[in-house]
Amino acid sequence: MEVRQTAEKLIAENRKARHDYFVMETLEAGIELVGTEVKSIRAGTVNLKDSWVEVENGELFVHGMHISPYEKGNIFNRDPLRERKLLVHRREIRHLADEKKLKGYTIVPLKLYFKRGKVKVALGLCKGKKLYDKRADMAARAAKRDIDRALKSQNR
Repeated sequence: MEVRQTAEKLIAENRKARHDYFVMETLEAGIELVGTEVKSIRAGTVNLKDSWVEVENGELFVHGMHISPYEKGNIFNRDPLRERKLLVHRREIRHLADEKKLKGYTIVPLKLYFKRGKVKVALGLCKGKKLYDKRADMAARAAKRDIDRALKSQNR
């Protein structure tokens, strides 16, 4: 019996999303790309910073994801900011659309990675943070960092 490895190679991560939103649940989705976009992604020229996901006609599309044009792609390059279709089961799309509509959540790409040679997107169903939530998170991180630093210096 052969054990498959599901090694994931991280391409890009949307750190700003975790700062601006509470992530309620996550979901893995495939993404529809053309050849030069995949080559550009392999080179690591992707930016997820200001991207979001919309439900349009029962399908998911990611907006604002910037994939730089492939250097050697000439006429085959596409618009770097074009909307790209996400590949998700219909029941999952319905669930995301319902959550978005009823609870006012936002769907945000959290990270882009390779899994078994395919490009995958980790989507987060998110609720926006208020300024005081962001400040509390920063204070908690700073306190944890100080505690770790104190413990480390004590152990020496």
